[in-house]
Amino acid sequence: MNQQDVLDVFRSCDALLEGHFILSSGLRSPVFLQKAKVFMHADKSEILCKALAEKIRAEGFGEVSQIVSPAVGGIIPGYETSRHLGVPAIFTERVNGEFELRRGFHVEKGEKVIVVEDIVSTGLSIRECVKCLKDLGADVVAAACLVDRSDGEADVGVPLVALTGYKVPAYPADQLPPELENIPAVKPGSRGLQ
Repeated sequence: MNQQDVLDVFRSCDALLEGHFILSSGLRSPVFLQKAKVFMHADKSEILCKALAEKIRAEGFGEVSQIVSPAVGGIIPGYETSRHLGVPAIFTERVNGEFELRRGFHVEKGEKVIVVEDIVSTGLSIRECVKCLKDLGADVVAAACLVDRSDGEADVGVPLVALTGYKVPAYPADQLPPELENIPAVKPGSRGLQ
Protein backbone atom coordinates (compact mmCIF):
# COMPACT_ATOMS: atom_id res chain seq x y z
CA MET A 1 0.00 0.00 0.00
CA ASN A 2 1.19 3.50 -0.72
CA GLN A 3 0.39 6.65 1.26
CA GLN A 4 -2.68 7.43 -0.84
CA ASP A 5 -4.09 3.92 -0.30
CA VAL A 6 -3.66 4.22 3.47
CA LEU A 7 -5.18 7.70 3.61
CA ASP A 8 -8.07 6.53 1.43
CA VAL A 9 -8.90 3.91 4.07
CA PHE A 10 -8.94 6.66 6.71
CA ARG A 11 -11.08 8.90 4.47
CA SER A 12 -13.54 6.06 3.81
CA CYS A 13 -14.13 5.88 7.57
CA ASP A 14 -14.37 9.67 8.05
CA ALA A 15 -11.20 9.36 10.09
CA LEU A 16 -9.00 11.98 8.40
CA LEU A 17 -10.03 15.09 10.32
CA GLU A 18 -9.18 18.74 9.76
CA GLY A 19 -9.39 21.48 12.41
CA HIS A 20 -7.29 22.27 15.51
CA PHE A 21 -6.27 19.20 17.47
CA ILE A 22 -4.26 18.54 20.61
CA LEU A 23 -2.12 15.47 19.96
CA SER A 24 -1.10 12.95 22.63
CA SER A 25 2.33 14.61 22.63
CA GLY A 26 0.70 17.94 23.56
CA LEU A 27 1.58 19.42 20.18
CA ARG A 28 -1.15 21.04 18.10
CA SER A 29 -2.00 20.04 14.53
CA PRO A 30 -4.50 20.97 11.80
CA VAL A 31 -4.85 17.26 10.91
CA PHE A 32 -5.85 14.31 13.09
CA LEU A 33 -6.04 10.65 12.12
CA GLN A 34 -8.90 9.24 14.22
CA LYS A 35 -7.82 5.62 14.01
CA ALA A 36 -10.63 4.49 16.33
CA LYS A 37 -13.05 5.20 13.48
CA VAL A 38 -10.99 2.87 11.27
CA PHE A 39 -10.61 0.18 13.94
CA MET A 40 -14.39 -0.05 14.41
CA HIS A 41 -14.43 -1.69 10.96
CA ALA A 42 -12.76 -5.10 11.03
CA ASP A 43 -12.47 -5.23 7.24
CA LYS A 44 -10.66 -1.85 7.08
CA SER A 45 -8.38 -2.80 9.98
CA GLU A 46 -7.55 -6.06 8.25
CA ILE A 47 -6.56 -4.27 5.03
CA LEU A 48 -4.10 -2.00 6.85
CA CYS A 49 -2.69 -4.57 9.26
CA LYS A 50 -2.25 -7.29 6.64
CA ALA A 51 -0.25 -4.79 4.57
CA LEU A 52 1.78 -3.86 7.67
CA ALA A 53 2.53 -7.53 8.39
CA GLU A 54 3.67 -7.97 4.78
CA LYS A 55 5.95 -4.93 5.10
CA ILE A 56 7.38 -6.22 8.40
CA ARG A 57 8.25 -9.50 6.67
CA ALA A 58 9.66 -7.71 3.59
CA GLU A 59 11.96 -5.65 5.81
CA GLY A 60 13.26 -8.79 7.53
CA PHE A 61 11.58 -8.50 10.93
CA GLY A 62 8.93 -11.23 10.57
CA GLU A 63 10.75 -13.85 12.66
CA VAL A 64 9.40 -12.91 16.08
CA SER A 65 7.54 -14.89 18.71
CA GLN A 66 5.16 -12.15 19.90
CA ILE A 67 3.77 -8.73 19.05
CA VAL A 68 3.67 -6.31 21.97
CA SER A 69 1.68 -3.08 21.78
CA PRO A 70 1.26 -0.08 24.03
CA ALA A 71 -2.31 0.20 25.33
CA VAL A 72 -4.74 1.54 24.35
CA GLY A 73 -4.10 2.66 20.78
CA GLY A 74 -1.82 -0.19 19.80
CA ILE A 75 -4.04 -3.07 20.96
CA ILE A 76 -6.16 -3.48 17.82
CA PRO A 77 -3.40 -3.00 15.23
CA GLY A 78 -1.11 -5.20 17.32
CA TYR A 79 -3.68 -7.98 17.47
CA GLU A 80 -4.61 -7.75 13.80
CA THR A 81 -0.98 -7.58 12.64
CA SER A 82 -0.12 -10.56 14.85
CA ARG A 83 -2.91 -12.53 13.19
CA HIS A 84 -1.23 -12.05 9.81
CA LEU A 85 2.22 -12.87 11.23
CA GLY A 86 0.87 -15.99 12.98
CA VAL A 87 2.10 -15.05 16.47
CA PRO A 88 0.38 -14.03 19.72
CA ALA A 89 -0.30 -10.39 20.63
CA ILE A 90 0.03 -8.90 24.11
CA PHE A 91 0.08 -5.33 25.38
CA THR A 92 1.66 -3.10 27.98
CA GLU A 93 -0.37 -0.82 30.23
CA ARG A 94 0.51 2.29 32.20
CA VAL A 95 0.74 1.69 35.93
CA ASN A 96 1.72 4.77 37.94
CA GLY A 97 2.83 6.41 34.70
CA GLU A 98 5.10 3.56 33.52
CA PHE A 99 4.42 0.76 31.05
CA GLU A 100 4.36 -2.78 32.38
CA LEU A 101 3.01 -6.17 31.37
CA ARG A 102 -0.06 -7.25 33.35
CA ARG A 103 -2.89 -9.81 32.98
CA GLY A 104 -0.46 -12.74 33.03
CA PHE A 105 1.40 -11.50 29.92
CA HIS A 106 5.15 -12.08 29.88
CA VAL A 107 8.23 -12.17 27.67
CA GLU A 108 11.19 -14.50 28.04
CA LYS A 109 14.77 -13.27 28.31
CA GLY A 110 16.16 -12.99 24.79
CA GLU A 111 12.73 -13.49 23.18
CA LYS A 112 12.48 -11.68 19.84
CA VAL A 113 9.47 -9.36 19.77
CA ILE A 114 8.25 -6.45 17.70
CA VAL A 115 6.28 -3.49 19.06
CA VAL A 116 3.24 -2.54 16.98
CA GLU A 117 1.60 0.86 17.40
CA ASP A 118 -1.15 2.71 15.56
CA ILE A 119 0.17 6.21 14.82
CA VAL A 120 3.63 7.61 15.61
CA SER A 121 4.11 11.34 16.15
CA THR A 122 7.02 11.72 18.57
CA GLY A 123 7.55 8.00 19.26
CA LEU A 124 7.13 8.37 23.02
CA SER A 125 4.74 5.42 23.55
CA ILE A 126 6.96 3.09 21.52
CA ARG A 127 10.11 4.23 23.36
CA GLU A 128 8.41 3.60 26.71
CA CYS A 129 7.11 0.20 25.57
CA VAL A 130 10.56 -0.76 24.22
CA LYS A 131 12.18 0.24 27.53
CA CYS A 132 9.70 -1.90 29.48
CA LEU A 133 10.38 -4.91 27.27
CA LYS A 134 14.17 -4.50 27.31
CA ASP A 135 14.08 -4.13 31.10
CA LEU A 136 12.34 -7.54 31.14
CA GLY A 137 15.10 -9.00 28.93
CA ALA A 138 13.26 -9.18 25.60
CA ASP A 139 15.06 -8.57 22.31
CA VAL A 140 12.97 -5.85 20.64
CA VAL A 141 14.03 -6.27 17.01
CA ALA A 142 11.89 -3.43 15.62
CA ALA A 143 8.74 -1.39 16.00
CA ALA A 144 5.99 -0.94 13.42
CA CYS A 145 3.10 1.44 12.91
CA LEU A 146 0.35 2.14 10.44
CA VAL A 147 1.20 5.83 9.99
CA ASP A 148 4.39 7.66 10.92
CA ARG A 149 3.36 11.32 11.28
CA SER A 150 7.03 12.24 11.72
CA ASP A 151 7.85 10.62 8.34
CA GLY A 152 11.04 9.05 9.68
CA GLU A 153 12.11 11.78 12.12
CA ALA A 154 10.88 10.19 15.38
CA ASP A 155 13.45 8.16 17.28
CA VAL A 156 11.72 5.10 18.76
CA GLY A 157 14.94 3.42 19.95
CA VAL A 158 14.75 0.52 17.46
CA PRO A 159 14.22 0.33 13.68
CA LEU A 160 10.74 1.55 12.71
CA VAL A 161 8.65 -0.05 9.95
CA ALA A 162 5.82 2.28 8.93
CA LEU A 163 3.09 1.27 6.53
CA THR A 164 3.27 4.90 5.41
CA GLY A 165 4.68 8.23 6.43
CA TYR A 166 2.40 11.24 6.47
CA LYS A 167 4.15 14.41 7.56
CA VAL A 168 1.70 17.02 8.76
CA PRO A 169 2.59 20.12 10.75
CA ALA A 170 2.58 20.03 14.54
CA TYR A 171 3.22 23.05 16.75
CA PRO A 172 3.84 23.81 20.43
CA ALA A 173 0.73 25.43 21.96
CA ASP A 174 2.56 28.75 22.33
CA GLN A 175 3.72 28.82 18.70
CA LEU A 176 0.49 28.37 16.75
CA PRO A 177 0.20 29.72 13.21
CA PRO A 178 -2.55 32.34 12.68
CA GLU A 179 -4.88 29.83 10.97
CA LEU A 180 -5.02 27.71 14.18
CA GLU A 181 -5.07 30.51 16.76
CA ASN A 182 -8.75 31.30 16.18
CA ILE A 183 -10.04 27.73 16.07
CA PRO A 184 -10.93 26.05 19.40
CA ALA A 185 -8.61 23.11 20.13
CA VAL A 186 -10.07 19.59 20.45
CA LYS A 187 -8.34 16.62 22.13
CA PRO A 188 -9.67 13.52 20.33
CA GLY A 189 -7.01 11.10 21.66
CA SER A 190 -6.91 9.26 24.99
CA ARG A 191 -3.53 9.95 26.63
CA GLY A 192 -3.88 12.22 29.63
CA LEU A 193 -7.63 11.81 30.09
CA GLN A 194 -8.72 11.57 33.70
